[in-house]
Amino acid sequence: MAHRVFIDGEAGTTGLQIRDRLARRSDVDLIQIDPARRKDPDARRDAMAAADVAILCLPDAAAREAVALAEGLPQGRGVRFIDASSAHRVADGWTYGFAELAPGARAAIAASARVSNPGCYATGAIALLAPLVAAGVLAADEVASINAVSGYTGGGKDLIAEMEGQGAPDHFVYALGQAHKHLPEIIARSALTRRPVFAPAVGRFAQGMVVQVPVQLNGRRLADLHDALAAHYADERFVRVIPPQPRVVPTVLNDTNDLELSVHGSDDSGCAVLVAVLDNLGKGASGAAVQNLNLMIGADEDAGL
Repeated sequence: MAHRVFIDGEAGTTGLQIRDRLARRSDVDLIQIDPARRKDPDARRDAMAAADVAILCLPDAAAREAVALAEGLPQGRGVRFIDASSAHRVADGWTYGFAELAPGARAAIAASARVSNPGCYATGAIALLAPLVAAGVLAADEVASINAVSGYTGGGKDLIAEMEGQGAPDHFVYALGQAHKHLPEIIARSALTRRPVFAPAVGRFAQGMVVQVPVQLNGRRLADLHDALAAHYADERFVRVIPPQPRVVPTVLNDTNDLELSVHGSDDSGCAVLVAVLDNLGKGASGAAVQNLNLMIGADEDAGL
C-alpha cells in the first residue's frame, strides 16, 4: 500500500525538488491541491487529513500555521510532519532530522511524528563539528568560526530573480550581525557551548555549497581530526570523508544527497580548515527531506535518492 504524502509549498524550490524525487515512486502517492487554493486553510487541512506525512516547504510562520491547522483534525486522523523550514529545529517535541548525526538518530526519526529538517549551512557545520566534539578532539568551548558560500537558490524567489537578472553581483557576504537563523541549531546540535562566529555568503551559481571551519590545532594533528570524522561516518551511504583537495568546488555534488568532508592545513603551521561540500537543495534541503521520509515510512533509506 502506497504512503500518502502532501507537500505543503510544493511550488517553491525545495518543494519542487522533493516532488520530482517522489513522483516516480510506486510506494508514494502525492496528494495535491488546486494551485489556486494552495494558501486556502481548508484545502490544506483537508490535504493533511488525507496524508500520512506532510512535508512543509514554507516560511517559518506558515509552517507553524500548518502544524496548528493539523492540530484541529478529528482524533485519529493525525498526520506526521517533516518541516523543511527553520521553525522547529530547536523546538521541544521535534526530532532533528540528521540521520548520520549520532547513534540512535535514525531510530528516533523513524519513530517520530514531527521531524525538523536541518538547515543547509547547519548541515555542513554540524557534520564537521559534532563528531569532533563528541570524540573529544575539539573542546565544547572551542573558539570556532564558520565561513560558507551557497548557491543563490537557498534564498528563495526574490533572490533567485535578483541573481538571474541583469547587474547582479557575482558574490556577496550577508547576515554579519550574527543573527542568522541557522545559528541556534548549529550551537544546539554541534554541542558547542561558545557561540561561533558565522559569515555566510552567496555566489552567482544556482546550487551547491562549501562550509569552512578554521581551527587552531593547539597540539592536535590533522590526522586526529580526519580520523575522528572518518570513524564517525565509516558506514554511511551519503557522507564521505575524503583527502584534502587542491581546490574545493561548491557545485561538485549538485543534484545528489551526498556530503563530503575533508581536513586541510598543515601540522607545521598549527592551523587547519575543516571543509564540507553539499548541494544546498540536496542534502541541505530536498534530499534530506526524502531521506527522512524514507526512514519514517520504512522504505529503503536511499529510495529516490
